[in-house]
Parts: sequence; C-alpha cells; structure tokens
Amino acid sequence: MKLPRDEHRKRAPKVLRFALVTVSSSRYAAKLGGKPYSDESQEKAAKFIEKAGHVVEVRDLVDDDLEMIRETVSKLLKDPNLDVVILIGGTGFSKKDLTIEAVKPLFEKEIEGFGEIFRWLSFQEVGASAFLSRATAGISRGRAVFCLPGSPHAIELALKTFLPEMPHLIYIARS
Repeated sequence: MKLPRDEHRKRAPKVLRFALVTVSSSRYAAKLGGKPYSDESQEKAAKFIEKAGHVVEVRDLVDDDLEMIRETVSKLLKDPNLDVVILIGGTGFSKKDLTIEAVKPLFEKEIEGFGEIFRWLSFQEVGASAFLSRATAGISRGRAVFCLPGSPHAIELALKTFLPEMPHLIYIARS
C-alpha cells in the first residue's frame, strides 16, 4: 500500500522557483557605496538549488532593517512565479538581527519542526552554540519561507537536509 506522502511526492512540482535574499548591513552598505562585496552563502545556496534541478529566479540583498525585509518578502510572496523564499542572515541575537521579527508575522503557518531539526543537526556538528540560531520557516500564500543563518556551513546543512522535501512541502501547502 502506498503511503500518502509517496502520492504527495509523485504529485509535487518537479521544478521549484526560488528567491534568495541576503540580509546584511555590511554587504548592503558596500553595495550602496559602489564597493565590491562577496556573498558566499547566497552563491552556495544557488549552486545547491540549481544542482537539484530547481531554478533561482530572484537574488537580492537587503539591509538589516525590519521594514525593508518585510516589504521585500511581502513583494516576493505576491510573485506567482515563486515557490520558495530563502532569507540568509539576521537570525541571531544581536540588536541588528531582525529577520525573524520581520518575517514571522507574514506566516500563515509556522513550520516548527524545521527549526527544531536544524538546531539538532547543528548541535551534532558545532555543539551547544547551535541554540544561538533562531532559524525558522513558515508558509504564506502557498509559498515556503525559510529564514537561515548567514554562514555558508548553515546554508549547506539546511539545503542538503531539507531541499529534497521542499516540493512535497509546496504540494501540501497548496492542497
């Protein structure tokens, strides 16, 4: 007997369309000043996503500003060509880390298990400092929104673990 999840996976979209948004005051200031900046984490995310056969439709950079983050995500959630929005950075505890506060009110449903599992996997690799991440995810307008730490290692851990289930998630969110 086939399990419902197998049926869901069969019916899930084969190719997802992603938006990647880095949240960083220092990179944003460099961009505004016309200075070069690097974004290793966003590059790593794009490579993982494309290697899995999905498409990165949008790449953006915003300041650690609550309204700018919320406005950017709200606009992306209205885009019918997107399935998943990933925010990179701003998930810690410094005064500037506002990604969670900006995005959580937009969630219709929070995916609590994502943050729990992400921190558990992180704990296995980095120890107790894993609790310093507020990584979270949710559903809004039939799209998945993931808020990930800004480190390249965190991006790799999250995507190698959760990317295979994202089509299944999108199918369920839109059912």
